[in-house]
Amino acid sequence: MDVRYINPFLIAVQNVFETMINIPFKLGKPTIKKDDVPSYEISGIIGISGEVTGCVVVSFSEGIALQLASALLDEELMEVNGDCTDAIGEIANMIAGNAKNGFPKRNTSVSVPTVIIGKHRVAYPSGLPIISIPCEASNGRFEIDVALKES
Repeated sequence: MDVRYINPFLIAVQNVFETMINIPFKLGKPTIKKDDVPSYEISGIIGISGEVTGCVVVSFSEGIALQLASALLDEELMEVNGDCTDAIGEIANMIAGNAKNGFPKRNTSVSVPTVIIGKHRVAYPSGLPIISIPCEASNGRFEIDVALKES
């Protein structure tokens, strides 16, 4: 997988976290994911189509999801509820929009993200490695999984 397709999403996550919601984080070492189950049970799934196809999944632990949603809404959320789900969807949407601006292939569409709460699987493109980048912020961990290929 071409790093030119991964970097726009990493930069987008950094931009959204550090400038829009003011939550710093650290990127971990990328690995190849062995299955189609996100590491955490709160996920924003971004579909990609056109010259490049596949998906990017940002999955959050409950702690970081609540921290992000609280920061975005400017109110303390204590449980994963509809407001939290909406906030995670908005954060995933901001990531998708930021990444599209830096994406190298112009004939590529980025879908409106879907948020899934609970144990789930993702329909990653078959036969394609899933690059998984673990991340850590003050209130928890999250992961960015990227599975993209040129059409």
